[in-house]
Amino acid sequence: MGKVRTRFAPSPTGRMHVGNLRTALYAYLITRHAGGDFILRIEDTDQERKVEGAVDIIYRTLEAAGLRHDEGPDMEGDVGPYVQSERVEKGIYMEYAKQLVDKGEAYYCFCTPERLAGLKQKVDGSDKEISVYDKHCLGLSKEEVEEKLKSGIPYVIRQNNPTEGSTTFHDDIYGDITVDNSELDDMILIKSDGYPTYNFANVVDDHLMGITHVVRGNEYLSSSPKYNRLYEAFGWEVPEYIHCPLITDEEHKKLSKRSGHSSFEDLIEQGFLSEAVVNFVALLGWSPEDNQEIMSLDELIERFDYHKMSKSPAVFDYGKLKWMNGEYIKKMDPDEFYEKALPYIKSVITKDLDFKKIAGMVQSRIEIFPDIRDHIDFFEHLPKYDPEMYVHKKMKTTKESSLEALKSILPELTDISDWSNDALYESFKAFAERNGLKNGQILWPLRTAVSGKQMTPGGATELMEILGKEESIERIKAGIELLENSI
Repeated sequence: MGKVRTRFAPSPTGRMHVGNLRTALYAYLITRHAGGDFILRIEDTDQERKVEGAVDIIYRTLEAAGLRHDEGPDMEGDVGPYVQSERVEKGIYMEYAKQLVDKGEAYYCFCTPERLAGLKQKVDGSDKEISVYDKHCLGLSKEEVEEKLKSGIPYVIRQNNPTEGSTTFHDDIYGDITVDNSELDDMILIKSDGYPTYNFANVVDDHLMGITHVVRGNEYLSSSPKYNRLYEAFGWEVPEYIHCPLITDEEHKKLSKRSGHSSFEDLIEQGFLSEAVVNFVALLGWSPEDNQEIMSLDELIERFDYHKMSKSPAVFDYGKLKWMNGEYIKKMDPDEFYEKALPYIKSVITKDLDFKKIAGMVQSRIEIFPDIRDHIDFFEHLPKYDPEMYVHKKMKTTKESSLEALKSILPELTDISDWSNDALYESFKAFAERNGLKNGQILWPLRTAVSGKQMTPGGATELMEILGKEESIERIKAGIELLENSI
């Protein structure tokens, strides 16, 4: 086929669904792996579903995901325009539809909505109805057609599919698939408003833009025989089909907008990194032979082999995505992490504390950025806590021993001039040695007193350094009072 050319052809109908992002990613990986071209085409033939600002969302999402196209509406190549409504204005689809009419592969249909409604049939005795066109207008003479066109009677142009025999098409993932031609129906190519249907515009554009590999979801498998018949009717070479498996939620139901994490922007707003989302989405239907999971976009380009894609539905495991995001966060440059973490820190802490140190404490402990809030809220104010938290069997601390430790060390705290983490740790270590205690027997009560939390992002001395001398001492006094009232 020569140079590999793939395309991503989204409709501007809102936020980009994870399934659409995967389609874009797989198309991008295929073409980049082969050194080919990646084309962006906006498919806006369904004007009723078009959402204002959705094209900007497409650009934003692709940019954030690192999927840079070689040709598109904002980067004209030799086969534009790259927006279907603009191609409609140039008459491209009507021209090719009329070619099919001249060949007998398509025909004008003037049937009214009322007549079409009467063609609906029940499916297998169920309440579901389908409409199968009966080729009524195929029998119109050329003169009758011209007369109706001159009279301005509304029409559509339909594909003329055979009713006997079968059609076979090949998909690189699912293999050869054969369907009876009686199931094909004469689908509409040009609608009554002059716009092409999605299926027809897709075939015409893919051919004219030189697309060699068509990547799409497997919900389009059933339409592929009709695509093939169009290619054959025009005498065009059929591209390679690569249908991706369905993406389901953890209950094995189709991933929907109601899940709250079905779009790329949903996930970014929930505190996920774009690199982690891309990595995760790449594994929804494919994995390398060694089952490596953490891969950069460059590594994905090098290793992606679409022939190894799965036929089985891919489960969107939210827990796994969070784990993967946590791995990416751990590897972030500390300064970059700080910039991203700062809004979350400021949403919890209003005091004048060292935010950079707080960020450094939580970087290795969170999976998504909103987790930061629960890790650091005690810096803003000491929460109410159960005095039983001072009991730690492994540390051999009880409420009584903790009370004694806090009361003993409190007078020494006022004399400490260097309130840094290291200096505090050395002071408490020396105190423990002088009093025949293990380090934990003094550090555990101190950490509990200054945080009021079972789990903290740092040890007692790290927390005390950030809180400062005055606040730390006040919290330790509060801890002493809590213990005295509970014993």
